[in-house]
Amino acid sequence: MSQDELLALPTTISVETAARAIGLGRTRAYQLARRGEFPCRVIRIGASYRVVTGDLRRLLGIEPS
Repeated sequence: MSQDELLALPTTISVETAARAIGLGRTRAYQLARRGEFPCRVIRIGASYRVVTGDLRRLLGIEPS
């Protein structure tokens, strides 16, 4: 995923999208999210998980200019 793609993401994204950005597989990403060990903030809404895009960008060292 390019820097421009990361900057264009909405406020929250799926665990799958965040996992792709940091090079994790889907299964491992969900395992980490369930255990509260995903490398950035995850919000659980019902049965779904959403990753806070700002945290993902900070993790990757990408800040909007």
